[in-house]
Amino acid sequence: MNVGIINYGMGNIASVCNSLARLGTTPVVLDEPGDINQVDKLILPGVGAFAAAMANLTEFRWVGPIRDAVLNRKMPLLGICLGMQLLADESEEGGITNGLGLIKGRVTALRAKDSSLRIPHVGWNSVYPMNDSVLFLSIASGTDFYFVHSFAFEPKDTSSTAATTKYGHPFTSAIERGHIFGAQFHPEKSSTAGARVIQNFLEV
Repeated sequence: MNVGIINYGMGNIASVCNSLARLGTTPVVLDEPGDINQVDKLILPGVGAFAAAMANLTEFRWVGPIRDAVLNRKMPLLGICLGMQLLADESEEGGITNGLGLIKGRVTALRAKDSSLRIPHVGWNSVYPMNDSVLFLSIASGTDFYFVHSFAFEPKDTSSTAATTKYGHPFTSAIERGHIFGAQFHPEKSSTAGARVIQNFLEV
């Protein structure tokens, strides 16, 4: 199996590569859209702002090939952190910006009513998977994962929510729609449980 990591200039490529290598998988860093044809699965990492990320994906001509691979060829994809948010139809971060449109939904700002809760949400927090979630097979409900974010994905169809987390109020911390997956947390920085999430994606 070849797992491609999409390099569009805004992802923690090294951490994801290291995580895959520890699981015995050789990652393929995809520097050009045509490189998608070399792999069986895709990982879309992301660090930074939604609008800047979409600008990079557009400038480097990734949008069409990603959509074709995922929607037409049914290639499994895992979005991580900002990479998960990019799967949405749009985001309100810095003004409305269109996303990849792979899972119906919108990215909105976290709103922590408790003044003791800081934004961005940084650190370890408990994740509560849905019972039928593929990403969380063999992972106990309430397991902690590592987060760094200020925005969250709100799926249009609640059946796309694979897990939730509470930070002031509950938000969707993982998504699944067929062969399309996303984790708002960083599995590559989340110890044994994070490695299991990535392993579950590899076994899809």
